[in-house]
Amino acid sequence: MLGARNNRGRHAIARDFGNDSSARAILRQRAVRLRRRNGFAAPAEAFTPRKQARLRVHASRGAGEDYFFFRHLPQDCLKTCGRRARLGHVKLSLGSRKPGKRKRNVRAAAGERPRKPRFARASHRPARHDELVQSRAEAEAAIIEARKSHERLRQAVDLLPQGIVILDPEGRYVLWNKQYSEIYSKTADLFAEGARLEDTLRVGVARGDYPEAAGHEEEWIAQRLEKLYQPGARHEQTLSDGRVILIEERRTDDGGVVGLRVDITELKQREASFRLLFDGNPVPMIVCALDDERILGVNDAAVAHYGYSRTEFEKLKIRSLQAFDSEPPWTTDRSSDEQAARTWKHVKADGALIDLAIYSRELTYAERPAVLLALMDITERKRAEARLAFMAQHDGLTGLPNRNLLRQQVDEMLLHTRRSSEKVAVLMLGLDNFKAVNETLGHAVGDKLLRGVAKRLRSTLREEDALARLNSDEFAIVQSGLTRPEDAVMLAKRLLEAIADPYLLDGHSVVIGASIGIAMAPADGDDSEKLLKSADMALSRAKLDARGTFAFFEAALHAKAQSRRKIEVELRDAIQNDVLRPYYQPLIDLSSGRITGFEALVRWPHAERGMVSPAEFIPVAEETGLINPLGGLMLRRACLDAATWPDDVRVAVNLSPLQFRSGNLLSMVTDALKHSGLPPRRLELEITETLLLEKSAQVLATLHALRALGVRISMDDFGTGYSSLSYLRSFPFDKIKIDQSFVRDLGANREAQAIIRSIVSLGKGLGVTITAEGVETEAELSCLRAEGCDEGQGFLFSKARPNIEIISLLAAQRGIDAADEEDAAMVA
Repeated sequence: MLGARNNRGRHAIARDFGNDSSARAILRQRAVRLRRRNGFAAPAEAFTPRKQARLRVHASRGAGEDYFFFRHLPQDCLKTCGRRARLGHVKLSLGSRKPGKRKRNVRAAAGERPRKPRFARASHRPARHDELVQSRAEAEAAIIEARKSHERLRQAVDLLPQGIVILDPEGRYVLWNKQYSEIYSKTADLFAEGARLEDTLRVGVARGDYPEAAGHEEEWIAQRLEKLYQPGARHEQTLSDGRVILIEERRTDDGGVVGLRVDITELKQREASFRLLFDGNPVPMIVCALDDERILGVNDAAVAHYGYSRTEFEKLKIRSLQAFDSEPPWTTDRSSDEQAARTWKHVKADGALIDLAIYSRELTYAERPAVLLALMDITERKRAEARLAFMAQHDGLTGLPNRNLLRQQVDEMLLHTRRSSEKVAVLMLGLDNFKAVNETLGHAVGDKLLRGVAKRLRSTLREEDALARLNSDEFAIVQSGLTRPEDAVMLAKRLLEAIADPYLLDGHSVVIGASIGIAMAPADGDDSEKLLKSADMALSRAKLDARGTFAFFEAALHAKAQSRRKIEVELRDAIQNDVLRPYYQPLIDLSSGRITGFEALVRWPHAERGMVSPAEFIPVAEETGLINPLGGLMLRRACLDAATWPDDVRVAVNLSPLQFRSGNLLSMVTDALKHSGLPPRRLELEITETLLLEKSAQVLATLHALRALGVRISMDDFGTGYSSLSYLRSFPFDKIKIDQSFVRDLGANREAQAIIRSIVSLGKGLGVTITAEGVETEAELSCLRAEGCDEGQGFLFSKARPNIEIISLLAAQRGIDAADEEDAAMVA
């Protein structure tokens, strides 16, 4: 309530605070603002001094504040101050004209009923403008709004996850939130507006809430208050329950303090766990600052692995460890907390290079943004990978490039020559009779021979020439920069001369020859695949023509290779579709003329080409490995056919050396006999003496196992091999077959007749049957009978026939036998 006597009087504001201290504080702040202005600007009713003023206040001159104690004040006083009848005139005497604060009793002139005592604050200052009157309704609205604002502030502060406290300049509590009370729950009962922080600290120390203060309580309290009145730095506080609180405090403009409390117990536990994992981890770990890449910390494993001390580490940046100046071992894109492993090469303290797989994870270390690096030493793994990569492109025995790397080298040379008129020559070199050397002297000597050949070839070539080992006894040489084929011829001659010199290996003087096939680019191929195939075909021709020489690729060789490839594809289909059939050529007893058995010969009835000669497809079958399924097919069908013949007629089946190496020959024969029901004594298996040249224990074991089954074993093409007759003692054969080349020369070659006589004599001495192959004339038959040969086979008796004709042939023989028996009976 305020009034004014005249323009030279005092303006006075009277506001009812009741018992609300917060409202008093708000109004006190407003009064300060009003005093700083030339006139009152608070919302109020304005009255002229003389016409409408009913309350008049006399105050002394000068600025000041007066407090009035109203014992009799109508509640509607401010509302009805303009109504004369009810309010009347009220005179307020201050009793002094000096500035200051006074308390006076005020009664309404109209004699209203006394009310409860109310406190009012009056601010007055010299003024020369209109009197302002603050209505009571507006004051009450301001109080309500102040209370609401205060409550909203408290609710907002309670929502914060951190503890918040506000202290006045004397260190008294003004405001605190729920989280602050929960952090200091043991002394929360002492928190009250106006209570001093120092008092709550002393009670907390007395209760043992602050274990850090034990034994020096006053000193601890003094230090804590010193930090309060000189805030700015963060510090930690440990409570009796083990919790660790981070404290951060700031000064306000009026000298108060705003404090922040954060429970960092879990964070400290994580830091302790991190420190334990970091320091004791066997994996080297380094912490680097993100901003300047400086090393902030290392664990013991890193110190031991790199050879630097901790002090030396802390003077380094992570780039100082890198072998090459590059980006740090973490990505600049930090969208992910954890980075995938990246491979780096670091330098140890002793200068050694190591390969590392580095895993990175960002964190805060010593209050700095940092990155943790886990370093996995993969030096040995890198070396192993390098060895594997080398082995994938190089020959393990000689260290030379293999076919894969050779193709890359040839393609690079071809790419270069396309820009010029120069040519590229590929020389495919194959060792002659290397297999015999390997088998007679052993694989160890054979390996040393290959290394010696590779060394000589390398010394013969230029640095820019390519040399590779393609398989067991084949090498490839590639030379670029040639202008004519004669250049390749000169190189081939030098290579053959270099290889021809003897090799001294483990006390053996070994002499080896070679054959070379030559292909020229771009005429014989414009890529590595075509060029190598052309050289390989030329090598095959060189070996067929004359060993120890060289041959150029020709277009006819390509056509022949294409034909061979076509035969392979068609033969594979024929085997799968069971197209091939066994034909049978009879074996004749030369003394009686009777059929004792048949040799099964494979025939291929082609839908377009007619009957395909075995000379065309058998070599292809052996080269491609199709001989195994083909031989198994012929064996099963021959046993089935022979089971329908008379019991005294045998069937002979040829075996390839490749079938012995397959390892399943014995089971294949057993299954064929079981499936057909043919007695083992009626099956005769023919092998060539080249098989025995291998001197393989597996071959001999298989032969003895077959013999144990009751199967007969026959040596085919006797006399064409390169070994001695010692193998005849290693295995007891049932039959020896004389090669047709000796039989064909019987009429004109006495040496051939002498050889047959010797073989027949050998057979009688060993107790085995001797069969002559390729008998085509009566003269040959007469000579064989004269020498005492047991059996004959050839076109003179019969060509190979299908099984349906064999049945008729055997039936006719039975008829002849029956007629002979009848004639013999009649004669008798």
